[in-house]
Amino acid sequence: MDFLSVALRWLHIVSGILWIGMLYFFNFAYSQFLPSLEGDARRAVVTGLIPRTLFWFRWGAMYTWISGLLLLGLVYYHGGLMFESDNSAGWGTASIVMVAVSLLAFGPYNALAKSPLAKNLKAFGAVGFVLVAAILYLMISWGGFSFRAYNIHIGAMFGSIMAANVWMIIWPGQRKVLAAVKEGTPPDPAIVAAVGMRSRHNTYMSVPLVWTMINLHTVVPAADSWLYLLGVIAIGWATVALLYSKAAKLKAV
Repeated sequence: MDFLSVALRWLHIVSGILWIGMLYFFNFAYSQFLPSLEGDARRAVVTGLIPRTLFWFRWGAMYTWISGLLLLGLVYYHGGLMFESDNSAGWGTASIVMVAVSLLAFGPYNALAKSPLAKNLKAFGAVGFVLVAAILYLMISWGGFSFRAYNIHIGAMFGSIMAANVWMIIWPGQRKVLAAVKEGTPPDPAIVAAVGMRSRHNTYMSVPLVWTMINLHTVVPAADSWLYLLGVIAIGWATVALLYSKAAKLKAV
């Protein structure tokens, strides 16, 4: 079990670095650079570089999600870290429902992302923040999750949404864009917009996701308060906004 845990953690971290690294390349470098290209140069970059990048991007996402799910089962569900030692309730309807919510949150998120609300990033983020706060509160007060369990399940929720975005929205959309460019026809603007929006959402979710992974091994004042995690999510989202602002200002040499 110890060897399996170490192997899965190693796979999870390496594939996660690969996935998130590609995500940041797309959002902070490639998307800022592509508009400066035209004609054959643009076509060469899109049809030559992007398919290679998307291969590592989507499979990094797949292996990160699968290894993370296996680690949840091994460390939390089998390892007994879901509840505090003084919690005699243990597994029950409430805890099972909250685990399901964290792993199946893509459905409600996808509905919101396809609604008119998604056209306003700030409004979408505000609604998302309130929903995350409600889920976090229910994990603790209703599901009885331990400090480590609610941290990692909020991270699992973000990661599951992100992985579903990659395989259900971003990759299928990019395939259509690549086919259009290869044929010399303009890609559907709606598909391009949807791919860009989901990629942007993933970038915002990635920063608090990483925090939930390292926070399990960190002791800071007020860390045992659920409000503390919400504060970290807000700071993470604000940091991503600053990175986008900086990326837009960078110029070529």
